[in-house]
Amino acid sequence: MRGLFVTFEGGEGAGKSSVLREIGKELKSEGYQVLETREPGGIRIAEKIREVILNPSHTEMDRRTEALLYAAARRQHLVEKVIPALQEGKIVLCDRFLDSSLAYQGVARGIGLEEVNAINEFAIDDCMPDVTLLFNIEPEQGLNRIMENKEREQNRLDLEHLDFHQQVYQAYQDLASRYPDRIQTLDAGQSFERVKEDALQILRNCLPS
Repeated sequence: MRGLFVTFEGGEGAGKSSVLREIGKELKSEGYQVLETREPGGIRIAEKIREVILNPSHTEMDRRTEALLYAAARRQHLVEKVIPALQEGKIVLCDRFLDSSLAYQGVARGIGLEEVNAINEFAIDDCMPDVTLLFNIEPEQGLNRIMENKEREQNRLDLEHLDFHQQVYQAYQDLASRYPDRIQTLDAGQSFERVKEDALQILRNCLPS
């Protein structure tokens, strides 16, 4: 029996991580077996790679090095945590996955979608999400949320200029158009409760009875 692989995507400050946690609680209370995890990270090796990638002092990092590190963390995370959970029939809620690399490194970093996709095809070995929730929010609104949230983890991507985040935003729109059967778009500019309910409604249509 294979579980359900759900990924949460969106620009900085979209609120996807907070919604993921609440959805996890909701589904667990209903009796579902749920695994909550994140990228990069989720396991010891990938968390170490996360520290390298997102360290604000690592401003000299080459863009291809960044893309390769994300792919390496993704591979280890998949084989060690995600795939075993899916094989056990669990619902896996993952904060970021392949689409993040395509948007951030492929487009915003200017490496190219095909180039970044090729790196990740090798890493994921055809293990794609069943559904992706795209938390759609204008970059300015998302960045304002970050500035107001003093408890949020500050990382190297937060230091990028607005133009970078606008490119990420547009990349996600293009990906949603390219993969409409997998990527479901949410209006993340709404209230937290409304966004959570919209996300739950989409997932309930995919959940096993």
